[in-house]
Amino acid sequence: MNSELDTLIQNARTIAADARSSFGKLSAEQLNWKPSAERWSIAQCFEHLIASNKGYLPIIEDVRKGKKKSTVWERLPVLPGLAGKLLIKSLDPASTRKLKAPKSFQPTQSNISPAVIDDFVALQDEVIEGLKSTSHLDLEKIVVTSPVASFVAYSMMDAYRIIVVHEQRHLQQAKRVAAEPAFPSV
Repeated sequence: MNSELDTLIQNARTIAADARSSFGKLSAEQLNWKPSAERWSIAQCFEHLIASNKGYLPIIEDVRKGKKKSTVWERLPVLPGLAGKLLIKSLDPASTRKLKAPKSFQPTQSNISPAVIDDFVALQDEVIEGLKSTSHLDLEKIVVTSPVASFVAYSMMDAYRIIVVHEQRHLQQAKRVAAEPAFPSV
């Protein structure tokens, strides 16, 4: 297994553990509290991560089984490398640029069950197993299509980088919500 993949797997484990320890014992009211109408609740952050990560599972499975078929976009020589790097940079938690989630990955506006944290952690275990199951492959050379946009392609390794940096971004967002002065203490 390559060392960067090992690091991504460890980061994914840390994110799951941090999510559980930071938010696993919060009430439904706390998880669904929003600092303002335009901002997401903690539960919405994790519902969004669940939706986006689920989009990657079939891709990981096809790569693992050797059933991945290349699309036209994936065969273009420059685009996959460029798209992956741009997405990773834009999703970095240090980036102050606000991004709008694709419609299919936007969270619901209703009350979300407190089980969302356990659901995220369980899905994270599946994602980690997927990363491990492809560790013997040359992940930089395997090009996949984004689960969000069929015209965006990047390496499988960039897909893994995107998953982890995206989770880090929303974990930090959820922590900012919990740190708001008006956050419910109940």
